Amino acid sequence: MTKMHAVPTIPPFERFYEQHRVEVMRLLRRRLGGERADDAFQETFLRALQAYGRLDHAEHLRAWVLTIARNVAIDTLRRSQPIAGPVDPPVEDERPAYEELAPLTDGLPPKERAAVVLRYGYDLPYDRIAFALDSTPAAARQAASTGVRRLRKRRNLQ
Repeated sequence: MTKMHAVPTIPPFERFYEQHRVEVMRLLRRRLGGERADDAFQETFLRALQAYGRLDHAEHLRAWVLTIARNVAIDTLRRSQPIAGPVDPPVEDERPAYEELAPLTDGLPPKERAAVVLRYGYDLPYDRIAFALDSTPAAARQAASTGVRRLRKRRNLQ
């Protein structure tokens, strides 16, 4: 007889918050430090609250909220990157780089996809990418390089 495991039910948001707030803050402080981490913490749980009602099950809630926190940290770092030189006015229908690269990078492993988008979509240096991915600059460079090789291979197969 096959033993079926029950899918955990979604806890009330307050309990979810209590269970994950310390770990989320730790991640954000490590990546952003000080006041930026406090702001990112609020943004993380605001995004989580907005999406919470759409969850189908409670599996992997920790990974889900930490992914939101990582994305908020990346957004925060990207916004705080200094702009060098004159900037062209934005074009009205210009999409963010991640949207432009999304169809191209779909199917890449998450770290490679993030490294490719951050490097070639946002032109971030490898040390910033490493910080965002919680890795080393060498690992960030390798992830971007491997992702590009996969994309080239995929294009050559078509």
